[in-house]
Amino acid sequence: MFTPENPLIIQSDKSVLVEVASPRYEAARDQLARFAELEKSPEHIHTYRLTPLSLWNAASSGMTGAGVVAALAEYSKYDLPDNVRRDVLELMSRYGRVKLIKEGEKLLLTSDDDILITEIFHQKEIRAMLLGKLDRFRLDVDPAMRGQIKQALLKIGYPAEDLAGYVEGEHLEIDLRELMAHNEAAFGLRGYQREAVDIFHAGGSSRGGSGVIVLPCGAGKTVVGLAAMAALDASTLILTPNTVAVRQWIDEIVDKTTVPREAVGEYTGEVKEIRPVTISTYQTLTWRKNRNADFPHMSIFNERDWGLIIYDEVHLLPAPVFRITADIQARRRLGLTATLVREDGRADDVFSLIGPKKYDVPWKELEQQGWIATADCTEIRIQLDDAERMDYALAETREKYGVAAQSKAKLPILDALIGKHEGDTILVIGQYIDQLKAIADHLEAPLITGKSAVREREKLYDQLRTGEIKLLVVSKVANFSIDLPDANVAIQVSGTFGSRQEEAQRLGRILRPKSDGALAHFYTIVARDTRDQEFAANRQMFLTEQGYRYQILYGDELTAFEPRRLAVEELAVP
Repeated sequence: MFTPENPLIIQSDKSVLVEVASPRYEAARDQLARFAELEKSPEHIHTYRLTPLSLWNAASSGMTGAGVVAALAEYSKYDLPDNVRRDVLELMSRYGRVKLIKEGEKLLLTSDDDILITEIFHQKEIRAMLLGKLDRFRLDVDPAMRGQIKQALLKIGYPAEDLAGYVEGEHLEIDLRELMAHNEAAFGLRGYQREAVDIFHAGGSSRGGSGVIVLPCGAGKTVVGLAAMAALDASTLILTPNTVAVRQWIDEIVDKTTVPREAVGEYTGEVKEIRPVTISTYQTLTWRKNRNADFPHMSIFNERDWGLIIYDEVHLLPAPVFRITADIQARRRLGLTATLVREDGRADDVFSLIGPKKYDVPWKELEQQGWIATADCTEIRIQLDDAERMDYALAETREKYGVAAQSKAKLPILDALIGKHEGDTILVIGQYIDQLKAIADHLEAPLITGKSAVREREKLYDQLRTGEIKLLVVSKVANFSIDLPDANVAIQVSGTFGSRQEEAQRLGRILRPKSDGALAHFYTIVARDTRDQEFAANRQMFLTEQGYRYQILYGDELTAFEPRRLAVEELAVP
């Protein structure tokens, strides 16, 4: 059967082509985002792929194989290939076919399928993690191997549902305030925040307690973390990307919960406090004297009887923290992120060790509800001059991106954009420190890099928040967990190659709803016909999946360009 108005063409290799011009494109895209991964996003046809991990994440968040098949069939131009239908049903049925449960002090791997248990028992890697075979349906697992066996099971295609439960941890009375401490304004959870916490907590049962909540930047992921703490009433360890984020968590805890300030500890390079609620950074935990030394600060995981560990920006989790997380599977674990995309391919480890995706919501849905700002994305392409083209031509492959990304031809475009946003609060974001220093000098604007003292960073962020300064140049240290509610323009001059997660995070710096309802503007300046342009296309894939479209301009078109402004009647007010 042929349905021409439908946007999907589903192929036997489990790739899905999507016609962007179809009237049903947006509805189909929102469905696909739940169970498929975006691979390519040229202008007219996008390509998704059904992968085992994308399907298992969908299964863990409540979708069934039949539901995925029905969604594909509803939006497909042609009949669903039979092998795709069968593979989707088969793969999704594998999630939870084996379960980890606790019986007394024993950790058991169980299944109703005795042949599957036999197959697992004879896997060499898994056999080393077992203490024995109890009967046809149960294997005795070394409790110290709880994390590692989940990783191994995922590799052989049978992701385990972990129902072995958790230690309760040290009790700590935590309630959410009805009035915020700093201004006594009313405070309460938004509907989607409450839903996310309820799904994660699962009434305190073993079906909850570990997993990842995926919400857009600016949608209040920190508040979800606070609500999870309040649901559990337990001492909590919170891991964040940087010291500024640590301080923001402390402020939020004191402002929105009943936890007193003296019960909240900072564990960073500057301060080492371990209290009922302790906040640290990934960098602090992974510090060591040399490559052969131990990680002295990993002991924080055992310093208190933690009832909950929160991994903020979980997609950044470094390998050493994965390893220690494999050893603490009896602790409840909550991952918070705007995207499960990992450029290092370790999304499998997030699934196995932190937990599967429990909840997500499309960015555009929250934009329509007014919970995050409406954003326009624009890519502006500049031409290298002859000298830069020669430098680019002669550069080694690994150096070509740096040559193109740091083109001096970006400066006039930057000036023009800033001129078109007079009165707006603007971030200029880049990767290369020399480039950023030159830009900051040219604009006579302050600069934040990784070498800036934490106190200096906080001072400049505060000045931006209060409107004392309207323009700030920042390196990638500002990619994550920085609350700048009234920043409404971001201009990206260079980045970490083709990183999709970085693109999402940088847009996120300007997505918090504006006090005046203003539109957010996200600009990327790229050198055309270079690696800079190629990487930009890859960076945009995640946001394209979320429904953002990039307007493409060439440098000589910028004079006639005027940024869109929302009319009063368009402003969304939650």
